Amino acid sequence: MTDQPDLRHGESRSVDNSFSVVVDLKEYRQSKDPVPVTFHRRELDAILWIYGRMVGEGEWRDYAIDHLKDKAVFSVFKRSGEMPLFRIEKNPKLAAKQGAYSVINVNGVILKRGHELNQVLKVFDKVLKLVDK
Repeated sequence: MTDQPDLRHGESRSVDNSFSVVVDLKEYRQSKDPVPVTFHRRELDAILWIYGRMVGEGEWRDYAIDHLKDKAVFSVFKRSGEMPLFRIEKNPKLAAKQGAYSVINVNGVILKRGHELNQVLKVFDKVLKLVDK
């Protein structure tokens, strides 16, 4: 069954060429929206390791991941209804300059920026302090 009407005796179907346009698949994909920037598996492992440690210490409770067309953002929250305490961003446009990775606090101040994520995440390492008795 088709959605076209039945042919009468002696009629033939004509081919409508208005819909038969050949499109190069590569060009079509490039004309679509660009692929968003994402965190790779090893990057997420490093970020989630820090996140798990901070959750265990009771400092963080929630997170969000945003994959935008120009950067990827991992936001950390104390409570889900608040502004993020920290944002870990990956911006490939800055890779050749100051580094693609950065940690930004709630006020928008860049705490650390660099080319390697593990080095940037060291901003969350605790510094031991000497306590006098």
